Amino acid sequence: MSSSSSRRRPPRPERVMDNWERLVRAALKHQHRAPSATASSAAGIGLASAVPPSLGKTTNIEHILQAADDIEDDDPNVARILCEQAYTMAQNLDPDSDGRGVLQFKTGLASVIKQKLAKKDGAPIDRQNDIQVLWNFYLQYKSRRRVDDMQREQERLRESGTFSTDMGSRAVEMKKIYATLRALLDVLEILIGQSPSDRLGRQILDEIRRIKRSDAALRGELMPYNIVPLDAPSSVANTIGFFPEVRAAIAAIQNCEDLPRFPSDALQLQLRHKDVFDLLQFVFGFQEDNVRNQRENVVLALANAQSRLGLLDVTEPKIDERAVTEVFLKVLDNYMKWCRYLGKRVAWTSLEAVNKNRKIILVALYFLIWGEAANVRFLPECLCYIFHNMAKELDGILDSSEAERAKSCTITNDSASYLEKIITPIYQTMEAEAQNNNNGKAAHSAWRNYDDFNEYFWSRSCFNLGWPPAEGSKFLRKPAKRKRVSSHP
Repeated sequence: MSSSSSRRRPPRPERVMDNWERLVRAALKHQHRAPSATASSAAGIGLASAVPPSLGKTTNIEHILQAADDIEDDDPNVARILCEQAYTMAQNLDPDSDGRGVLQFKTGLASVIKQKLAKKDGAPIDRQNDIQVLWNFYLQYKSRRRVDDMQREQERLRESGTFSTDMGSRAVEMKKIYATLRALLDVLEILIGQSPSDRLGRQILDEIRRIKRSDAALRGELMPYNIVPLDAPSSVANTIGFFPEVRAAIAAIQNCEDLPRFPSDALQLQLRHKDVFDLLQFVFGFQEDNVRNQRENVVLALANAQSRLGLLDVTEPKIDERAVTEVFLKVLDNYMKWCRYLGKRVAWTSLEAVNKNRKIILVALYFLIWGEAANVRFLPECLCYIFHNMAKELDGILDSSEAERAKSCTITNDSASYLEKIITPIYQTMEAEAQNNNNGKAAHSAWRNYDDFNEYFWSRSCFNLGWPPAEGSKFLRKPAKRKRVSSHP
């Protein structure tokens, strides 16, 4: 058989579309015939989990479709409104379906909408009433689910220190309800913005804005977190917040009595108290998600260390000095060894002179430096150099009465960025060197790898780099581009 005859012709685009629609219809038909128990156990595996990354990163399409799945049995017409809005958002973001998986997603979503329209048995749909229908459903849904009562009950249990075995399941249920309410509000806001500014539209929009400003519970339940929802301590999902060790650790990072005060317009928080991480974010310009992650990290590290020391007073737990010192010595062990090797004094005078608050803030600083270091975190001694200089810079700021931006990370008078000013120059130099390795075939002497970069910080001469690292230094000098040699003959 000739090679030309063995090649298959690519399928025609219209055939691909027909096959995809048949596949979607078959899947939906199978799901419709499945028992209710199976259907309920399969929640969340529909189109909501199939949103392409190019659409899901910049929109809340996934949450809107998940809400549509959750309320399908309550009101199919409202689910149809949500699906149509999700399709409109996808079409506006990628009208030509260039993104990976966007065409299949939009085709599948269109088929779902067609199926929902078919359930109307040919009855006309008046889309002019979508806003009113959606708003009425929002009010009924919130009332039917007893959202306010459930929130008050959870808060009462938390304040009393009572823990029940079903609190976890109730927290999951409440989080699902809050996510649905938020999706309904988001779609309402979009639809009102696209409709004529009639009296009803203005009334609903004012109500939406009021709810978003005042309903701390709704905002708190949707705050991202890993284990402990520290940005929303009253969240119904915060069952771990009952443990005295966790409460003590949270109180420890929020103890800002001997720290400089924030400028009056620097930070406004509504759901939690200010803490040492907020101070470090203001001073060095760490990214918000990094701050969230490391706040949880430090709280859990302190709580774990405290749990090994014994039980705390349940009414007013306080973290033990020994727990803080244990975490401090463990986290900064490599830094202290690095200083001893180079014959350099650490960033503090002595361990005895560092109080509990200073130890916590230094641990927090190290984790924030590491969390936003990208590939530079593979240079552990480089991180020691960065921490050494930032800790000394922080020491001067902590002794002042009012917090100020660190000069090393300042971009403008009112903003700072550790990532842009410290990490990016090092990362770009490492990237330029890696591009010169000729697919790994270049001689070791022809380019610098991770070990070469890190070895620079095993000598006292690394301090000639200055702080912040001088842009014209040999360390940050990018190599001349070499011609890449193809690996194929």
